[in-house]
Order: sequence, then structure tokens, then C-alpha cells
Amino acid sequence: MSESNEHTFPVPSIRRLPLYLSFLRKLREQNVEVVSSTRIAEELGLTGIQVRKDLAMTSIVGRPKVGHSINELVSHIERFLGWDQPHPAFLVGVGHLGTALLGYKGFEQENLNILASFDNSPQKIGKTILGRPIYPISEFAAKAKEMCVKCAILTVPAAYAQEIADLMVEAGIQGIWNFAPVQLFVPKEIIVENVSLSSSMAVLSQRMAAQSRPDYLNWDLEPDVHSNDKSSLDVNPRKRVPKKAVPQK
Repeated sequence: MSESNEHTFPVPSIRRLPLYLSFLRKLREQNVEVVSSTRIAEELGLTGIQVRKDLAMTSIVGRPKVGHSINELVSHIERFLGWDQPHPAFLVGVGHLGTALLGYKGFEQENLNILASFDNSPQKIGKTILGRPIYPISEFAAKAKEMCVKCAILTVPAAYAQEIADLMVEAGIQGIWNFAPVQLFVPKEIIVENVSLSSSMAVLSQRMAAQSRPDYLNWDLEPDVHSNDKSSLDVNPRKRVPKKAVPQK
């Protein structure tokens, strides 16, 4: 195993850790001091094996038949996620989504502090949103150096995303939280986390469609005879033909 992959952890496991934190903090507010992985699993609808494997990533060791100290568990998870250290960040693209992110109070628990925002609109530059100044994008590199910012949030239209990402990389940004609906091309050492609202909506709408039309998954898709690509499929619903029922053995 190469050194670059030695400390790679499963993304689904990482995504579950904030759920654990939220649950643990609620228990702590109720003056609960110890919790078992079994209870965490039951409360969050997971399996005990999942929870134990996830918590093992943080290097915490529980006490047999007792459980974990909630304070220690919270500390280990926060340290593993890097939330025990402040993360100053910039946001580029002060539209509706960017403005909403600037106002999200939950970032405080993750130690994410958006220091400033950037835009190319003359109507926005020079104003402040929730106490954060809006600078012209031309000042991004200088401000990043001045404020020692290594993390940036990208909420611009897709057409401008790659150009802004290039600017971020040149300015020394090491991590990009990308909300633009486009794949970014950056050096391999730059960490990009994509958040696709369209992809998430696609999952929701597909599952709702499957629930309301349970037979549609059995339809065949006829090849589009008018296409030069014989592997392409015409997804016109009028050409969908239900499969014949297969007898159950």
C-alpha cells in the first residue's frame, strides 16, 4: 500500500461521523456521560458493526460492557475530522446559495469561519453580508495571503467555476468545497469536495418515481435507430416496452 493511500478512510464512514456528533452532543446536554456503540446504532438506525468500525477510525478505545465516555468520544471525532482547529475560509459567488451559506450558523460547530466573500458584480462589491465584506474577485489572491486562508467555497455558475478554481489554486488554496454543477480539473494535491444539488435531487426524484410507478424498472429501452451511436438508448417513454413476466421458481 502506498503512503498516499495508507490513511484513506471510507467516505460513507466519514459522512456518518457528524451524525454521531449531533447525537452525542444531545446526550451531553442531558448530562449523560457514557454511551455504548449499541445505543448509538439503535438511535441512528445503523448496525452495531457499522458504528464500531466508524468509531475505530478515530482511535478511541471503549470500555467493555461500559461504553465510551461521551466527552472523549466527541473529542476524538472532532480531532479526526479536523474540527478541533479553526478553518478560515473564503466564499466566491454571492448569489442566493452563497448568501445562504454565509448565514448558516451550523458552521460554527465545525469550526469553519467564512472570513470574507468575493464576487464580480459591481452592485455587490463593497457591501457586507452578515458582517462579512464582499471583495472583487481580483483581490482574492492578496486577501488569501493576508488572512492565511487555505480553504474556499465555490458557489458560482458552472460557466465560471473552472476559471475561479484555477485562480484559487494559484492563490494557494488547498481545499475547495465546490457547489458548482461541474467537474473541476485541479492538481492532484488539491482536495475538492463536490456538492451536487442536482445529483441529490436525482436520487430523490428517482426513488419517488420508483415508489409511485413500481413497474417502470421492468421496461426495456429500445436503441435509438436514428443515432449514429448504436450503444445509445432512446429514453422516450413512448418507446418503452414492458418486459414479459418471468415465472417465479
